[in-house]
Amino acid sequence: MKINGFKLKYSASELKQKVSKEMRQIVLIDKDNESYKNLYDGDKKALVHLVNAAKIINDVALEMDHPLNLVQKQALEVAAETSPYAANALKLFNSLNGVAGSNGLDKEPVEIFEGIHSYEGCNFYPTDLDSAELQKIINQMLDDGKTEEVKKILSARTMVRRDGKYLKAIDYTEYFEPEFSEIANELECAAHYTTDELFKDYLGWQAQALIQNNVEMDILADKHWAKMQDTPLEFTLSRENYDDKLTPTIFANKELCQRLEKLGINPVPKDMLGIRVGIVNKKGTDLLLKFKDEMIKLASLMPYCNEYTQNVGGNKGLKQTMVDADIVALTGDYALCRGGITTAQNLPNNDKPALSHGGGRRNVYHRQVRQCSDKIKAQKILDGLVAPELHKYYDEDADHLFVIGHENGHSLGPDSSYQTALGIYQHIIEEHKADVISAAMMPEYVKAGIISEEMLKSIYATWIIRRHFMIAFPQDREAHRVADLIEYNYLHEHGAFYFDKDKKLHIDFEKMKNVCKQLLADTIKVQLSKSPDYAKDFIDRWSDWKDMQQYIADFKKNLGVRPYIEIVSSF
Repeated sequence: MKINGFKLKYSASELKQKVSKEMRQIVLIDKDNESYKNLYDGDKKALVHLVNAAKIINDVALEMDHPLNLVQKQALEVAAETSPYAANALKLFNSLNGVAGSNGLDKEPVEIFEGIHSYEGCNFYPTDLDSAELQKIINQMLDDGKTEEVKKILSARTMVRRDGKYLKAIDYTEYFEPEFSEIANELECAAHYTTDELFKDYLGWQAQALIQNNVEMDILADKHWAKMQDTPLEFTLSRENYDDKLTPTIFANKELCQRLEKLGINPVPKDMLGIRVGIVNKKGTDLLLKFKDEMIKLASLMPYCNEYTQNVGGNKGLKQTMVDADIVALTGDYALCRGGITTAQNLPNNDKPALSHGGGRRNVYHRQVRQCSDKIKAQKILDGLVAPELHKYYDEDADHLFVIGHENGHSLGPDSSYQTALGIYQHIIEEHKADVISAAMMPEYVKAGIISEEMLKSIYATWIIRRHFMIAFPQDREAHRVADLIEYNYLHEHGAFYFDKDKKLHIDFEKMKNVCKQLLADTIKVQLSKSPDYAKDFIDRWSDWKDMQQYIADFKKNLGVRPYIEIVSSF
């Protein structure tokens, strides 16, 4: 079958396999959920408009990701009305939220159509532009005095297109003007109905930020968003830049980097946009706030804490809100389920100007995402790979506690100038740092009486089993997975865990505490170096794929792997 002239790459049976046996569901809440029933009528009406905004942003993200996403999706939707074959292709498209993407398992990306491939710069840049030409054009533009345009090209919020022998940058508010205007209207309608004044205020600022080409509006919106602690509804316009792999290649050109630095230009990868809509869960949020109370103390315990400006704390105290949310919608970047789906998020990221202008951060946790695990499969993994005495320590609630420590960890350590200086390695090191902060600082939560010593063991055991027992070598600089591999090798080599002759996991819990502290110190050294070469050496040193890792991967694959995700939303 051909769709717009492009042949489907998989047979009918292959597609059926992918969307049935290899796909799992994340079921978001519906109107029968108690969280929804407990809302005031005004907030229920506001929720409708927030979901409308979320649906619009999905088309924006599709356009950012690939120039053929929208036309191929529309054609698939028409074909799916009469063809089960096309319907399954559409289901796979919706899982990837695009024509191509990694599934976190196979070395090569999953491509739905023959002849349609993914691009290093997504659709943020001309698809025929590679890193060598990008650097050449940037140098030429600087030679020709086009410094301001270069600054826009290398910013987080522009689409870049060819302009003769040069490139030109188009701000998101201009490129996506119709869509942004619609979203702003939906946010203003939601603001009219919501019962919460702080939430109403934030929505107004966010609406204005979408229709004005003015970074100051983004700053104000981010500042108001980060203040929301007790609002009934959760709404986030997410801006993260993991997908753009082209901009960071500039950091490999040291001569160009030096030239840009002298001109005050800091290359920042492009933001992929997404929207999260939810209802704040009070009980879950109360737990998060117990962890929050310890963060100022943890900042003082960070390695080399006197050698850098902390992301958190200071004379004015902690600027951080955090909520647990029952999720209503995940669209755009959130719905790019390419090998995984996020369970929590700490924003704004360090490259966002709101942080340097006195703004705070906000953590949001996705209840429905973390509550969808396969318990039967988990027990099979325990039986096959883990010593019997450790089985009692495997606990999915412990994984949630680890994620809390991870997200809080993003707010600790060296500020953004140290992180961005690592170039293409910044995201790997930052995600790894957050992991290790969580593990290294967990004993402090025991001292504070927030968790027990037994729960600490559960956190360590579950961390290794859920996150370090990987199903494949990480491809394409996948930050979280490379971080997992680094941690596995470091902890194993330093004796924090080992495998017996039957290839069953054992953990030295006391050694684990000390090894995690040492790993954290080594990781902070990497960020303090501000050296991409130092970061590369660190990653290369600890990211080998060894026989035992392959054994684990093969064991898990034999149990059946479901690398594709379907997000089910009834709103």
